[in-house]
Amino acid sequence: MTIVDNKKAFFDFFIEERFEAGIVLQGWEVKAIRAGRVQLKEAYVIVRNGEVFLFGAHISALAAASTHVSPEAVRTRKLLLHAKEIDKLIGKVERSGYTMVPLNLHYLKGRVKCEIGLAKGKKQHDKRETEKQRDSQREIQAAMKQHRR
Repeated sequence: MTIVDNKKAFFDFFIEERFEAGIVLQGWEVKAIRAGRVQLKEAYVIVRNGEVFLFGAHISALAAASTHVSPEAVRTRKLLLHAKEIDKLIGKVERSGYTMVPLNLHYLKGRVKCEIGLAKGKKQHDKRETEKQRDSQREIQAAMKQHRR
């Protein structure tokens, strides 16, 4: 079940490969995510010292957040992947010029997971092409709907 999608990632990048990662979260963050108070628009993924981290994901604390914990809305969160997956990601990012972007947050067996995309950046004309395709699909759907009536 999807919690939040990063629609901007699909507009700005060609997604070539996907990985599923666990996230190291604090208790208040899990509660806030379950309440839907999370945003991935400005988030990105980076590799540092052989570990993968999620930067810029904004999780707003609930009003009933714990008093002894000071919630940080935007903090660095560690992503959990298998060593082989991390090695593959490091190789692609450093040698082939790929970027890693978070695509969505979702639940898997009650746990919050993050889907990471290995992506190449789109040029401006590619973005326009994507928009044209989306518009034509919308027109086709509208025509089909009219035709059914």
